[in-house]
Amino acid sequence: MKTVLDPTGERQPAVRALLPRPPALHGRTVGLLDISKARGDVVLDRLAELLAADGALVRRYRKPTFARTAPVDLRHEIAEQCEVVIEALAD
Repeated sequence: MKTVLDPTGERQPAVRALLPRPPALHGRTVGLLDISKARGDVVLDRLAELLAADGALVRRYRKPTFARTAPVDLRHEIAEQCEVVIEALAD
């Protein structure tokens, strides 16, 4: 018999309501968060082009490593500077 341990210790998943989405991104500040996986920057480069062409102001951010959550100061910076955030990963 094998025992599987859950490192989160979460007995019930957290229930979170989705925030309302803006009707359009034109004129909004959109943060693109690269989680530092290989080729994630390629996806975000193209997405930045498309968003800018659509009238969004794009800000780029990068986590130090994909293996951990973003540092508190980075999350705070993104929250202060952006109205919408897109996180991307690729391999």
